[in-house]
Amino acid sequence: MTSIRKAILKDAEKIARYQVLMADETEGMLLDFETVLKGVNAVMADPSKGFYLVSEHDGKVVGSLLVTLEWSDWRAKIIYWIQSLYVEPQFRRQGIFKSMYIYLKNEIAKRDDVAGIRLYVDKSNLAAQKVYH
Repeated sequence: MTSIRKAILKDAEKIARYQVLMADETEGMLLDFETVLKGVNAVMADPSKGFYLVSEHDGKVVGSLLVTLEWSDWRAKIIYWIQSLYVEPQFRRQGIFKSMYIYLKNEIAKRDDVAGIRLYVDKSNLAAQKVYH
């Protein structure tokens, strides 16, 4: 059974590992794990930076994404930006991103201060573009 939830501090190392893997896989970048972990922990410590969602399968985290916040003066509301999605290879093509997206849409429906969702994907990451389409 797969479920989606907001990440908590104990998820930070797994999320950081996913970010290192994602950067290598999608952009050929080798990131320093300790630096990424510091960045993940900074998000966890400061909600104004954003938050992470994780996908769990049978109690094990198998995917994550980062939501960063942008203020829209046109709407006088926050925009959620989806970034840094990673799903373990054996769990891909099983609707995990779709489940995370639906979870996020449902959370937004409960709030008056969020105008919508935007998505960041690197222009060279064709596989991700296909998933998001």
